[in-house]
Amino acid sequence: MTPPLPAGPPVDLRSDTVTRPDARMREAMARAEVGDDVLDGDPTMRALEEEVAALLGAEDAVWVPSGSMGNLIALCVHLERGDRFLAPDRAHVLDQEVGTAAWLAGGMPRALPWTAGPGATSPSDVTRAVARGGPYFALRDRLLCLENTHNAAGGTVTTPREHRGLADAAHAAGLLVHLDGARLWNASVALGVPPADLADGADTVQVCLSKGLGAPVGSVLAGDTRFVREARRVRKMLGGGVRQGGVLAAAGLVALERVDRLAEDHEHARLLAAGLADRGWKTDTPQTNIVLLPVDDPPHTVSVLAGHGVLTVPTDTGVRMITHCDVSRRDILRAVEVFPPPPPG
Repeated sequence: MTPPLPAGPPVDLRSDTVTRPDARMREAMARAEVGDDVLDGDPTMRALEEEVAALLGAEDAVWVPSGSMGNLIALCVHLERGDRFLAPDRAHVLDQEVGTAAWLAGGMPRALPWTAGPGATSPSDVTRAVARGGPYFALRDRLLCLENTHNAAGGTVTTPREHRGLADAAHAAGLLVHLDGARLWNASVALGVPPADLADGADTVQVCLSKGLGAPVGSVLAGDTRFVREARRVRKMLGGGVRQGGVLAAAGLVALERVDRLAEDHEHARLLAAGLADRGWKTDTPQTNIVLLPVDDPPHTVSVLAGHGVLTVPTDTGVRMITHCDVSRRDILRAVEVFPPPPPG
């Protein structure tokens, strides 16, 4: 029998995308100076693009409605039809973007094993995976896609040295490098290094504003000037042109002021993991804001937890919980308190 819902609203740990813009962000959106971004450019949108480019150490950047579109645009620009791209196993671009890398970008994916830790591949893996020579009908490797933090691995981080080693190996093998930095801000805070250090060596970078930073929508795709010019063209092809986009960009500018507070989300994730461990669950100490709980029947466990007032999502191997700015320390303690004990055995 499902227990009654605890007093108060559910503790929503499904994702850091469920956050809602607060009063200050909404005010900035209402006051935003705007223009037609497709025709003449939008001044607030341009200010956001320039700020993100500077933070990432890139020449230029373009706003896109979603991180998935940003990744897709990068693949469309970098790949020709039939080209192969490499990515760490279970990367978002492989498993969570409904196959657009193959369907629209025309890329042939190859997953690289986690030989350097959860979510991490090694430079030698990259080197070995690249096809060299062969007949004209052989696969042609063109791109390495990295992800920092790695969502499916539990928000694991790649250090600047590790990232640079992978980028150098890819370039030495003749590949371009795209970084899916949807949660690069989390990696930056966790490691205590600037985002540009984590993007060094990548030809293009995508970062999200609508996850832990709390903006209602939007990501930014960065690279050199020539790439961004072509990215704008592909964005229009995909229906991603926005008219008075400054209303949305204003939220992104406020979001960028809140990067440092991600440390609080990381602390709450550790608090959650420790509390669950005390209740008998097996879980690792998270590096950032994602807690993975291995279970035998993820959908059933998600349903049971929802009955206890804790909202989560199933994964292939368990249950995922993500802390964010709309979940307080008190919410985490309440979630731990109502969390049922693990099944016997």
